[in-house]
Order: sequence, then structure tokens, then C-alpha cells
Amino acid sequence: MQLPSDPMILLSYINTQLRDNYASLDDLCAGLGVPRQEIIEKLRAADYEYDAGRNAFI
Repeated sequence: MQLPSDPMILLSYINTQLRDNYASLDDLCAGLGVPRQEIIEKLRAADYEYDAGRNAFI
């Protein structure tokens, strides 16, 4: 799957998927077939970090 390139759209998409469909970032990556590091790097560049306790990028 190709992820949205705009960081805010990506943030919204990933957090919605995490909230509605996946129990963790690892589950999301496996389900979508996307490398975990790719998501982390793209959102880190926009000053967002994954919080496992919240299961969301904040």
C-alpha cells in the first residue's frame, strides 16, 4: 500500500486505522504491508511520535 505523502493526512489516516482496526503499530504494519520504520520516520519528521500506551501518534 502507498501511504499518503502529506504528513497531516498520513497522521490522520494512521491514527484512525490504529483506533478503529489495529491493536498496535506492529499489527497495522503487518496488515497494510508497510514497513514500520517508514511510518515512524515520516511522522517523526512532522514532530509526531508513537505512544504505545495510547496506540496513537501524538
